[in-house]
Amino acid sequence: MEMNDMFDEGGCGGSEPVALQVVDDSMEPEFKKGNIIVIDRSGVIEHECYVVAIVENGPIFRQLLIENDRYFIQPLNEAYMHERREISKEAIHARVVQQAGPNGRRKDRKHYR
Repeated sequence: MEMNDMFDEGGCGGSEPVALQVVDDSMEPEFKKGNIIVIDRSGVIEHECYVVAIVENGPIFRQLLIENDRYFIQPLNEAYMHERREISKEAIHARVVQQAGPNGRRKDRKHYR
């Protein structure tokens, strides 16, 4: 499955949760490289939630900030703060609702609502 196929709005799978792996350290310390995140397209989008958005280079995982009706995404790792950018509301495709460590232990799971 291609990455953009996960965000296809057609069919019944559009509202199904999807699991993705964190591929870099840009969202540390909260999300470590190798952890699994679960995203939900029907999740409520709000200030400071974690989202997957589609930008010119494809999907990106970031924290959402809403300031004066403007939408910004930014990494948590200060080494990547230069990547903070404004996006349209339509670019937001899913909210992160859960993460788990790569070992799959229940005690390593964390939920976001």
